[in-house]
Order: sequence, then C-alpha cells, then structure tokens
Amino acid sequence: MAAAAEEEEVSGGRPGTGRGNGKGEAEGVLTAPPPPQEPPAAPRLRDTPEDISLEAAANAIALHPARALLAAGDVDGDVYLYGYSCLPGDTQQLWSSGHHLKSCRDVAFSPDGQRLFTVSKDKAIHILTVEDGRLETRIAKAHSAALNCVLPIDQHLLATGDDGGELKVWDLRKGEAILESRQHEEYISAMAVDGNKKILLTASGDGTMGVFNIKRRRFELLSEPQNGDLTSVALLKRGKKVACGCSEGTIYLFNWNGFGATSDRFALRAESVDCMVPITESIVCTGSLDGVIRAVNILPNRVLGCVGQHLGEPIEQLAVTPDGQLLASCAHDQKVKFWDISSLGSMVVDEYRKKKKRGGPLKALTSKAPGSGEDFFADLREEEEATGEAATGSDSDDSD
Repeated sequence: MAAAAEEEEVSGGRPGTGRGNGKGEAEGVLTAPPPPQEPPAAPRLRDTPEDISLEAAANAIALHPARALLAAGDVDGDVYLYGYSCLPGDTQQLWSSGHHLKSCRDVAFSPDGQRLFTVSKDKAIHILTVEDGRLETRIAKAHSAALNCVLPIDQHLLATGDDGGELKVWDLRKGEAILESRQHEEYISAMAVDGNKKILLTASGDGTMGVFNIKRRRFELLSEPQNGDLTSVALLKRGKKVACGCSEGTIYLFNWNGFGATSDRFALRAESVDCMVPITESIVCTGSLDGVIRAVNILPNRVLGCVGQHLGEPIEQLAVTPDGQLLASCAHDQKVKFWDISSLGSMVVDEYRKKKKRGGPLKALTSKAPGSGEDFFADLREEEEATGEAATGSDSDDSD
C-alpha cells in the first residue's frame, strides 16, 4: 500500500513541481518573457534607381511630369512603362504595348501625364493611356515618311517630324493637322517650343534649324546650314539662347530672334553630340557615340565633367526628372540607366578661364562616373575650351 501511494503521489504530481498534469505546470512555473524583437532594418535607399534591362535597344525614353514613371520605345516597336524607385527591387515594369509594326522612334507624355504619345517607323502616331497602356487613338499613315520625333505643345496640340523633313502640328480635338510644312531636306531629329507656346524650333539632318510660328500656323525661316547633322535643340538662359547639338561634336548657339546665323559655337572634344537635354538655364547634358554623358555649361562655355557612361555604346536619348535630381539615359547596350545630377544645379562656373593641364581625365560628377585615369576615361581628355568659345563674328550677349 505504501508503494502504491508513493507511486500515485509521483504520478499525480505535487503543486509547484512542474511535473505531471498541465494544470500544475501552468500554475506553478514562472517563465521568462521572450526577448524584445528588433524591428526589421529599413531597406537602404540607393542613390539612383536600379538599371532597367530591356529585350531590345531603346530608341527613346521619357519621364512622367509628376510621377516616378519612365516610358521606353524600342527597335522592335514595343513600348514599355516602368515605375522606378531608389528602393532596392522596387523598379518594375507596369505594362507593355506592341501595337507598332516597326521601330518606335520617340515617346512623350502629355503635359497632364495622362496619355503617352509614340511615333514609329511605320508612319503611325499612337496615343496610349498611362494607367493601363490601352491604345486610345491610332493615326495610321500620319506622314508620308517614317516618323522620327514627337513633341506635345499643350493639352491639345502635338507636333511630329519625319525622315523626309516634314513637320506637322496636330489639333487632337479635331484629329487633324493644322500645320503641314516641308522645309528641311533631311530628317527632323528634335523639336522644342518656347514658354509662350508660340514658336516651334526644329533641328534637322540637313544642318539647319527651322523656325515655325504655331499661333499663325506658318513657317518663318531656316538658319544657315552647319557642318554636320543637327541632332538636338534646347532653350537656355531663360529663353534668350537656343543651343543645337551637332553630329560633329559641336554645340551651336543662336540668339533668340537671331535664328538666321549662329552667335557662338563650342566644339567638344567628343565624337558627336547625338542628344542633349537642358538641366538648368546654363547647363546641358549631352550624349555621344562614345557612350559618355557630359555636363556642359553654356556661356561661359565649359565642359564640367562626366555624369556617367554606357561603356562604349552610343547613347540614343536622355531625359531629366521634373525636379532636376535624376537623369535617365538609354543606349545600344539595351539598358536604361539613372544618374544623380543633384549637384549640377548648385555648380557655379567662373568666367575667368584657368589654364588647364591637357591630358587629364574628365572630372567625375557623380558617384557612378569613374574618375580614375586607370579606366575607360583615361583616353578622354579635358575639352579644349578655347576652340569651343572662339567664334567668328560672335554677336552673343553673355548675360543671363
């Protein structure tokens, strides 16, 4: 009996022993609280969004006027919309459109950001909704030649230029062209419009800049031809200056209302100026056949340095975010890259020219731009400013 009682006592458990039934365990054991959990570390922000890899080389890119969205059109005729972010892994494709039959040559957002305009070698203009990429309007055979560039003027007017040198300005409310003019002998490469939406400027492969009056719906004049194709056009100095990039590596400057002849020229030590985008009232970024993106100050004319590169691959187009903090570029390497250009807005260029030692590498202006002479930039020399600023019969006003 004693043994049985002992066995019963052991098996039944005693309060506070922690053995036996769950009731005794719950009531008698003091357990330590779990250690506090540290909150997960926030993802480290990158200086720039991650590169975007495409299935084919992009001819054109555009950045949304208000949101972190990038549109790209490639040589296969496909159009893509991406959301970009400095958070790792947050840059992603939102939609794609394959409506063009041939290479997509240019893309542009409407001023309100709700529509995307695309033009193609197939001679068609497409208007897509930004939200879902739905084809809203298609203007087939908009031109008699392959389309090359597109520029929204305002909410209702759209300009297009083709390979044959013809310009058309469309009234989207009517669905028809209100201005048609073939003044250039070669393709129209780029266009720009003044702040009053009155004067439209065109750059052409025939080396001339065209001037068109949108309000009066007429052609005004052509500039004298330059040496090489004009590839780009931009307004600077609060509209007082117009800069045109040239395939020969020169930037030509015109005074506003003095479009017939150049007022200055600046020869970069570069293979070409294939694309150009204004960053401030005095600074532009240029893309070249050598894959280098240069920052250039206009009046005084200086090459400030290198923003970045697509290693040896020709750059097709550049685009800048509305806040001027990021630059996007596309090239033949099938990549879209982003560059931090926030420091360019605060750069001040002294008009006094310091004699520089020739043979040095381009100054690196971003953390992603190699600044060592031991890399690709070792053979890139500081531009010879004297060559660029010496212009015969210059009548420019260097003031802002």
